Amino acid sequence: MNQETITKKYYTIGDVSAMIGEAPSLIRFWEKEFSVLKPEKTEKGTRKYSEKDIQLLRLIHHLVKEKGYTLQGAADYIKQQSNIEDIATVVDSLTRLRRFLVQIKQKLDS
Repeated sequence: MNQETITKKYYTIGDVSAMIGEAPSLIRFWEKEFSVLKPEKTEKGTRKYSEKDIQLLRLIHHLVKEKGYTLQGAADYIKQQSNIEDIATVVDSLTRLRRFLVQIKQKLDS
């Protein structure tokens, strides 16, 4: 079986931290600030993030860190959107595309 075709159903906070480039403590803080972000938890309290959770975290990261929204402004923006999952999917796709294009540029420059 090809490793690239295998995807996890849930990710740990460490995995998610590495994916979005933020500290686990900030991710836990964002969970308190954004009511739409509700990862499942095991009986021991370990967080289990789904793809939907990761997309929302990437959207929050985009709004706060790249667009300069305040936490309240980002929360208000998310609450106002009826299609927030679609927006999160688009932002996620564009972020991945940008990362890919930057990698190509770096290879061409070297």
